[in-house]
Amino acid sequence: MPALLQMVAAAGAPRLRAAFAAAGLDGIRPAQSVGLVPLATGGLHASDLADRLGVSRQAVAQAVAALQRNGYVTRGPNPDDARAQIIELTPRGRQALRVMRSNALDVQKRWQQTLGPQRFDELRTTLRMLIDTDGGADA
Repeated sequence: MPALLQMVAAAGAPRLRAAFAAAGLDGIRPAQSVGLVPLATGGLHASDLADRLGVSRQAVAQAVAALQRNGYVTRGPNPDDARAQIIELTPRGRQALRVMRSNALDVQKRWQQTLGPQRFDELRTTLRMLIDTDGGADA
């Protein structure tokens, strides 16, 4: 079952890549784009971003470097700690988030059409239960 869920999640990557390309957003992969989501509410230190994403600091450092190189985030001084830097979205990063949201709404619509309203709601409820059971309520 976990492998099936991973396959469902991975199946959306080509569509998201196409949506990024159609919006003129190059140099961003779906796996990297997940790192933009926690930044929507404001800048974060790399370690906080890693904690929110549930990945290593090294993984965040690599993703942030690529996202910064392609203009999706910036790193600037932390006003509370001169030794640390804060990662923030650029306008291009915010545009990528809008594309991601639009793409997610399209996926949701297709799933609702495929499953019907009742089965779709049951799927959502079941997935939330599984997340809560595995201690990933923050996911």
